[in-house]
Amino acid sequence: MSSTAPDDGNDAGTEVLPRPGLTYFIGRRIVAPLLRLIYRPRVIGARNVPRHGKIILASNHLSFIDSLVIPMTSPRRVQFLAKSHYFEGTGLKGAVSRSFFTAIGAVGVKRGAGQAAQEALEQSRRIIDTGAAFALYPEGTRSLDGRLYKGRTGIGWLALTTGAKVVPVGLIGTNEVQPVGAKFPRVRRITIAFGEPIDVAHYGPAESGRARRQATDEIMAAIHALTGQELAGTYNESPPANTVERVKRALRPERL
Repeated sequence: MSSTAPDDGNDAGTEVLPRPGLTYFIGRRIVAPLLRLIYRPRVIGARNVPRHGKIILASNHLSFIDSLVIPMTSPRRVQFLAKSHYFEGTGLKGAVSRSFFTAIGAVGVKRGAGQAAQEALEQSRRIIDTGAAFALYPEGTRSLDGRLYKGRTGIGWLALTTGAKVVPVGLIGTNEVQPVGAKFPRVRRITIAFGEPIDVAHYGPAESGRARRQATDEIMAAIHALTGQELAGTYNESPPANTVERVKRALRPERL
């Protein structure tokens, strides 16, 4: 794996965020080669990942280990958001959790809908604006049935707002390594395909809902071309808990 780091690309007004430190580089130099030796991942199109500048790696999501696989095989350093509780534990278990997620380039953030979702997008934007390679799952959460779900337009907003190119990523077989409900991963060969970078700027400004939707749909189509998954044609989300939640979803057709 290349050790090339991205340009800092900091603007004077950009908030400086924590960057991966020693633990990350230990994971990259020791853990990643070990995992590559065990799982022998088939990596396709790594040259499609620009070695410098702002990029977003947009991937399908089949398993918990996806967040290991992408940093393990990406030719440059990757950061992404993870649930804040992974960083907030106490005692030995909390320390191990923090070290592990730091090692794979995660940044803690509170998850949720509405304001929480928008704050997560803003945190993502700040990371991308440092010149980092930022990874995310446009589906929002992992697919439990193996189908590819409709992309949430946060990816379109991020790409249009930051001007970052989007590299579609197709993960194949990670659900066989750690199926839903499995406590421990199994040894199975996986495939990681990096597609050609996509520039969505021609769709218009980030303020346009139509531009966000069109940009997102192009990105999801590129992911589908890499994976060949069956298309679900809907968003991946749990059923509404009550009538109020059903009404909120009906009034908020665009998913962040």
